[in-house]
Amino acid sequence: MQLHIENEVAMEQLGNMIAACLKGGEIIYLKGELGAGKTTLTRGLLRGLGYSGTVKSPTYTLVENYELSPVAVYHFDLYRLNDPEELEDMGIRDYCQGQAVCLFEWPERGTGVLPDADLMVAISHADSARDVTVSAGSASGNIMLGNLADADVFASP
Repeated sequence: MQLHIENEVAMEQLGNMIAACLKGGEIIYLKGELGAGKTTLTRGLLRGLGYSGTVKSPTYTLVENYELSPVAVYHFDLYRLNDPEELEDMGIRDYCQGQAVCLFEWPERGTGVLPDADLMVAISHADSARDVTVSAGSASGNIMLGNLADADVFASP
């Protein structure tokens, strides 16, 4: 699915739409350059799940935990990760088990250790807007992608 996102509000709306598709247990990869809008999308997703607090990129903490009802969300930023094996040391498998939703910024830095993604969101700069490609990596991801396509809010012609 190809989308053209005009501004920060629209990026948050996309995150909100993704939140509406979650069942629990999903792994979502967020790819894009610095400042592309990965954390903005995450903020929209969290708002869609009812979170009203501050959402910041976990660049220095590596992970931000959001214990929401009915599902916990773990937001990872792997930008400063030196070696994928560091994820094993922090217990990445424990985070990704069960019904928690795990969002990974810079997932390529965890190659070989991260679980496969259900949904992949690639964001690129398009002048002051963003071009977004959303793709599925699993049966669950295909269902989510279908639900997003049915919403058809941001679809480009």
